[in-house]
Amino acid sequence: MSATDLGLPLMGGLDAIPTTDQKQSAKDYTSDQEIRWCPGCGDYAVLAAVRGFLPELGLRRENVVFISGIGCSSRFPYYLNTYGMHSIHGRAPTIATGLAVTRPDLSVFVVTGDGDALSIGGNHLIHAIRRNVNLTILLFNNRIYGLTKGQYSPTSEVGKITKSTPRGSLDHPFNPLSLVLGAEASFVARAIDADRAQLTDVLRKATAHRGTSFVEIYQDCPIFNDGAFDVIRRGGDNAKQRIIPLRHGEPIRFGVNNEYGVVLGEGGFGLRIAPVAGVGEDAVLVHDTERPDPSIAFALSRLSDHDLTHTITGVFRCVRRPTYDDGARLQIREAKATESADLAALLRGRDTWTVDA
Repeated sequence: MSATDLGLPLMGGLDAIPTTDQKQSAKDYTSDQEIRWCPGCGDYAVLAAVRGFLPELGLRRENVVFISGIGCSSRFPYYLNTYGMHSIHGRAPTIATGLAVTRPDLSVFVVTGDGDALSIGGNHLIHAIRRNVNLTILLFNNRIYGLTKGQYSPTSEVGKITKSTPRGSLDHPFNPLSLVLGAEASFVARAIDADRAQLTDVLRKATAHRGTSFVEIYQDCPIFNDGAFDVIRRGGDNAKQRIIPLRHGEPIRFGVNNEYGVVLGEGGFGLRIAPVAGVGEDAVLVHDTERPDPSIAFALSRLSDHDLTHTITGVFRCVRRPTYDDGARLQIREAKATESADLAALLRGRDTWTVDA
């Protein structure tokens, strides 16, 4: 059933939110709070990118809200001159869901980390995504617990030596993008903290999407996991041999001279990487973010090895489907127009009984 069939809007993520004619700048979104991140933390770069693109939206600051959980990334709301809430561990998507349902006039962001979102908050994350609540979720992935001083996280590699795994982690790590694609995410993207231009582009597209937008951001923790992403953060030919950028409507090619491409696997199953000269340009997969079936997007997420041999960045998927909050508001409007809006009738319905003393 389509959104139109349900009487739900197919507008963009910001269409229902009041705008302002005042010209804004990054300074307008900068709070008076002292930033308490370690020197060199990748969070600074993400904060700068967010402050830089928010004025472009033309929204009133009082209609922008950032909800966070617990962790270094979750200090984010303090550093923005918008409404915000530093909530409880792993529950930011739940609190944000309530806000999005009751206040369609707000642009709601969730800021979380790999520990906050994928450990204690894993259940809350996948159900917000499954429901397609109109949220923009930014997951800062540094593959470590930074706030609690360096324990391994759900995205730490096998064998990772930390304070909580002195002989090396035995856990197989999550692939966050594979996880959310399995939960039917309608918008999925990945960016790198050090690539300001690409990060800003992804943030713009995520915010414009109506539904749950999930953006994984590779982010450096210089104290407890320094250099985890250096092979792709420092640029140069080495990074070009590893980073596979996605652009809608274009062949998926990469390399110093674009000499490699992503092609279908044997028998049409899965994807693989091959020299373009060996397979021909026509064999290279053309990226389509709007493909209804998520199987290709999922296969792309599996090309990103945990050792960063290949790292796909950009928008993996961007499709339209009904959002939970639009549906909930529609039900409430319909209920108010019927007898079911009578609280007494609901309380004395067929599913009640009297217990004798």
